[in-house]
Amino acid sequence: MSVKHSLLALLERGPAYGYQLRAAFESATGNTWPLNIGQVYTTLNRLERDELVEALPENDSGQRPYRITDTGRRHLAGWFASPVQAADRPRDELTIKLALAVTTPGVDVTDVIQRQRGATLRLLQEYTRLKSAEEHAELAWRLVLESMIFRAEAEIRWLDHTEAVVARAELPAPFPFAVGEPDPAEATPELNRSRTN
Repeated sequence: MSVKHSLLALLERGPAYGYQLRAAFESATGNTWPLNIGQVYTTLNRLERDELVEALPENDSGQRPYRITDTGRRHLAGWFASPVQAADRPRDELTIKLALAVTTPGVDVTDVIQRQRGATLRLLQEYTRLKSAEEHAELAWRLVLESMIFRAEAEIRWLDHTEAVVARAELPAPFPFAVGEPDPAEATPELNRSRTN
């Protein structure tokens, strides 16, 4: 997620100060991605440095609003016009976890998959409940919620596929000896003779 571009998009609606921007962001995303206020102000400082926003005079409450500049508008338009690249997305922890599980001796990969599937199913049920309860919600929040539903459904399908692949695969057996002990194969004369022949 690009906090920089999110703030620029929110400032395109009109000038706002940090707490207003955080509230608007969390409202638009249904509070699914909490935004730290320190991160908001740090990002605003960088945007100001890069001349993408400008600070306005403090209001009577001592809050300093920001507004987007023409340079910021051009930058934001470029962001909206550019597809999100796979390299821009964070690493998928579940994929990494399963890739390591199938190569780590002693891990019950099927159990890992089943636990994840159960958790994702519960999450999908919660998203579906939210969708039916909030059918008149803002369009931005509905889009975020539907995206989470589609991702949960895709994850469940992928877990089903992965479980079938794992069931057919020959996973590495646990090490037959403790780390530091000699390999039993090295002590077997028949194996040693076959290696020298």
